[in-house]
Amino acid sequence: IRSCGFSPKHDMEFDKDDKSEPIRVLVTGAAGQIAYSLLYSIGNGSVFGKDQPIILVLLDITPMMGVLDGVLMELQDCALPLLKDVIATDKEDVAFKDLDVAILVGSMPRRDGMERKDLLKANVKIFKCQGAALEKYAKKSVKVIVVGNPANTNCLTASKSAPSIPKENFSCLTRLDHNRAKAQIALKLGVTSDDVKNVIIWGNHSSTQYPDVNHAKVKLQGKEVGVYEALKDDSWLKGEFITTVQQRGAAVIKARKLSSAMSAAKAICDHVRDIWFGTPEGEFVSMGVISDGNSYGVPDDLLYSFPVTIKDKTWKVVEGLPINDFSREKMDLTAKELAEEKETAFEFLSSA
Repeated sequence: IRSCGFSPKHDMEFDKDDKSEPIRVLVTGAAGQIAYSLLYSIGNGSVFGKDQPIILVLLDITPMMGVLDGVLMELQDCALPLLKDVIATDKEDVAFKDLDVAILVGSMPRRDGMERKDLLKANVKIFKCQGAALEKYAKKSVKVIVVGNPANTNCLTASKSAPSIPKENFSCLTRLDHNRAKAQIALKLGVTSDDVKNVIIWGNHSSTQYPDVNHAKVKLQGKEVGVYEALKDDSWLKGEFITTVQQRGAAVIKARKLSSAMSAAKAICDHVRDIWFGTPEGEFVSMGVISDGNSYGVPDDLLYSFPVTIKDKTWKVVEGLPINDFSREKMDLTAKELAEEKETAFEFLSSA
């Protein structure tokens, strides 16, 4: 284990001067490019607040430990006052111990010629192990955010493997898709993303996801207007807008030759900060959560992206939104894909 190695004197001064107990935050895949964009924001107070000290735990596989050492050195060199300690490790018993928050970024990426089934099989193993480690070592109140793809099914696998941690504590990232949808609407209308609210990503973080703006509002000349009314371009909203958001990740890879990192890290920060501090009054965000008991006809026991509001670190699905036939069809399609993924993953899970 490599640690920042603060002196005992430093620790004593820290505890005396600061009323706030440090929280333990784990980032897996910590030597990767998403983590590289993410760790500074966590360390500088942008996510958990400017007065919340943090013990940051970085986990990666053994062959990446050299790279992780470099990341550790850079975090030390940032001289961030909130970082009480940074621990870099390849050991699960160290990484998952007493966690308050686990951000599971690391997963097996899809390689050329790989079927989605092969991808699921490799990731079931990883997330079964990480779920078991959460069960064994983390606090039962831990908030778990799964980023590594296929994120929804990986999240469900981790949750199933940690039965004593409430299912509601597990969520997966669809905030990047949510932000992409907001940005596309803002670009089309010539406003900032901040002027657009309540877009929804339904379903899977895959190309079947359904970006829905039927309930979204945009601020124009100081007035809130429905997006359909503001744009007056239904064919774009039902066509190109949806495919642009669905395929944005692939477009970034094509252009950059690497997958989204800066935007993914920003979305993780948004997602975790909202869990920590709640959502603004009158606004909802998209998040993959357990579907049990939802009112939208999505089968139970799937990890499905819904519109949620968050208060006191607890999310609630936004109920009662009218769903038209166009939306219904798209929501069912992505639910069907998730049910198939779950079935495949669970075959592997029982034999893993």
